[in-house]
Amino acid sequence: MAGGQGSRLRPLTLTRPKPMVEVLGRPVIDFVKDAMVDAGVDHLIVTTGYRGEQLSAHVEGWAATPNTSARINQEATPMGTAGSVRLLLDELTETFVVGSGDAVASFDIQKLVKAHQQNGAKVTMALWEVEDPTEFGIVGLSEEHEGELDGDLRQGYIRQFKEKPTIEEAFSNVINAGLYIIEPEVLALVPEGEKFDFSKQLFPLVLEMGWPMYAQTIDGVWFDVGHPMELIRAQHSLIEGREDLPFPHPDGRFSAEGSFFASGVELNPNVIGSVLSMGTEVGKGCQIKDSLLMSGCNIASNVKISGSVLGRNVKVGAGSILTGVVIGDDVTVEAGRSVINVRIPDNS
Repeated sequence: MAGGQGSRLRPLTLTRPKPMVEVLGRPVIDFVKDAMVDAGVDHLIVTTGYRGEQLSAHVEGWAATPNTSARINQEATPMGTAGSVRLLLDELTETFVVGSGDAVASFDIQKLVKAHQQNGAKVTMALWEVEDPTEFGIVGLSEEHEGELDGDLRQGYIRQFKEKPTIEEAFSNVINAGLYIIEPEVLALVPEGEKFDFSKQLFPLVLEMGWPMYAQTIDGVWFDVGHPMELIRAQHSLIEGREDLPFPHPDGRFSAEGSFFASGVELNPNVIGSVLSMGTEVGKGCQIKDSLLMSGCNIASNVKISGSVLGRNVKVGAGSILTGVVIGDDVTVEAGRSVINVRIPDNS
């Protein structure tokens, strides 16, 4: 699923769909794609909406993977998560996997498929454990189908959902991680031509009908990257755990200072806890900390950047200071500027 606009990531998503935002120099959609291919999924369809042409060009490259077919299905109008998949109802005649293309996710999907089959589920959901469940959709489980809810369970039959609960309302701290194993008859419940959502409408309907729904907490990698600063937190965790990454390292080098330098980008000891993507150039005397610079950025001399995300082909003039800044693609920051805690969409 890759049809959303990613409004909270603006200005980064003014020129690209959210799944094409980069983490470790890779579009986030590639993480879940790799996990699906590793699980034996051989037919991939990306449901697209906003700026779908970019995804179309990207997905064409997936088809080069041996024994894998890949294409997009473009929405004419926004149909919601379940509504967009329902457009493929005639094709989805067997058990199928649905994943969110706008989160960094990599884990053993085959393990989830086996749990789905063994427990006779109509839907099986991947879960992720969090410390603060109030920002997410939480899931309550029981050991048996239609059994008693147990907030301490990390796998079991789904008994209850709650979107963004208060601390008092939170009956568990496992959340919907946006990957599902689904039987075709479940998709047939989605009304034709109607905007419809998996978590808010379809899954509560399946639960109400008494059909078995299973869930399992995953081991691996999962990050919601709905906010620019979450991109930085995600890359920090990936860099720190790079020896255990469940996917191939991107083409580049990790430094002792906790940074990632794409292939061809010069190592720099003054770059700390940051990612420098393909084609990035950094001048002398620069200090870059806890930041993400996407492909093609050009940073002049004596620039200081901290806690910031720079889109593609951003140019920063000599002596500038950027703190907590998010900059869209193709923006030029004049020399000597000091910019704090703003989002810059364009050169205006």
